[in-house]
Amino acid sequence: MLSLIIILFVLGYLFIALEHSIGINKAASALLLGVILWVLYVHSNSTDTPHAINEQLMNSLGEIAGILFFLLGAMTIVELVDAHDGFSLVTQRIKTKKNLNLAWTISFITFILSAVLDNLTTAIVMTSLVRKIIPFSENRLKYIGLIIIAANAGGAWSPIGDVTTTMLWIGGQITAAKVVSNLFIPSLICLLVPLLLMSKNLKGEIVTNTESFQFSKLSKERAVVFYSGIGVLLFVPVFKSFTHLPPFMGVLFGVGLLWVITGIIHKKKNEEEKSIYSVMHALQKIDTSSILFFLGILLSVNVLQNTGLLKQLALSMADLFGNYHLIAICLGAISSLVDNVPLVAAVIGMYSLETYPVDHTFWHMLAYATGTGGSALIIGSAAGVAVMGLEKITFTWYLKKMSLLALAGFISGALTFWLLN
Repeated sequence: MLSLIIILFVLGYLFIALEHSIGINKAASALLLGVILWVLYVHSNSTDTPHAINEQLMNSLGEIAGILFFLLGAMTIVELVDAHDGFSLVTQRIKTKKNLNLAWTISFITFILSAVLDNLTTAIVMTSLVRKIIPFSENRLKYIGLIIIAANAGGAWSPIGDVTTTMLWIGGQITAAKVVSNLFIPSLICLLVPLLLMSKNLKGEIVTNTESFQFSKLSKERAVVFYSGIGVLLFVPVFKSFTHLPPFMGVLFGVGLLWVITGIIHKKKNEEEKSIYSVMHALQKIDTSSILFFLGILLSVNVLQNTGLLKQLALSMADLFGNYHLIAICLGAISSLVDNVPLVAAVIGMYSLETYPVDHTFWHMLAYATGTGGSALIIGSAAGVAVMGLEKITFTWYLKKMSLLALAGFISGALTFWLLN
């Protein structure tokens, strides 16, 4: 029965990886996989009673719910800011028309924004900005390639910047202060190296769209919602440190606070206009399928953990590599081919806190490697896949023009981390 569980997990993983080719949403594949594996587990377990396995399932669901509610709250806050066009507070300040200056400006804004929001949202926002400023050209594709690298690098060093780093933070493998202090410089190097390598090919001034820099005056409401949204997201690690409650409680507090703020500032508007800027409207716009995908894949990984398969895999990798730095780098390379969420979920099940305690170098290296390794291929990260759809970048173009740059950044950042630690 264990062999059947492994075979089904691999098949489910293939369905997830080939989502665009087979036309089946990865959330559907993940949910089916999660339920089927638990059905097999309950019928193949000869030592535990069905009641005991149900308790295991409910305990697993409790841990998973913390991640899902955190993501749900964070997505709602981001959608609320976007509904008020809050991100224009950042993008409207980009005035330069020189290719080189624009590349550096966009890259660093992306790097910082993705640490506060998340790499997927930031990549979409910044790609939309570049499309407004620059007509379609080879240079525009290069800017957008840099956005993918910068978004993944920026998300890796923040506990709320990338789903995998968030999973490690909520799971207790890392703390917010340590991951920021340990990964900021390696993540910055991961961006700087490809940026410097590309800079020599970015000369002269850009030809902008006619309306590129004609912006409307910022409204007070937009500023209030933007700064409130960013403020409550930054407050989440502080909330966790002071209250010792899970991070999702801080995010839910932030959603409630923004709900009150938006209700006050729009109370004089009519119902139709008010509804566009409400939390209810933001909840309708969030990517619910991503939440269900995380639920399905985390349920699946928990089966592998409960059967002991992940522990056996961990021992095999330790024997093969003999060095946890190499294990983490290898996992980072794999994340360019497969989704890093199930990958990190599996690793959390493979290695206990007794093997690698809280804030051990392994967990930080894992956060860096799986967060930035996906930049090597455009299909290796959620940010890359989203931008691929927005801009119609082909797999082969990215492979020829950006993959080596991203790989150089990934290796440079990993070496920097190793030297610092």
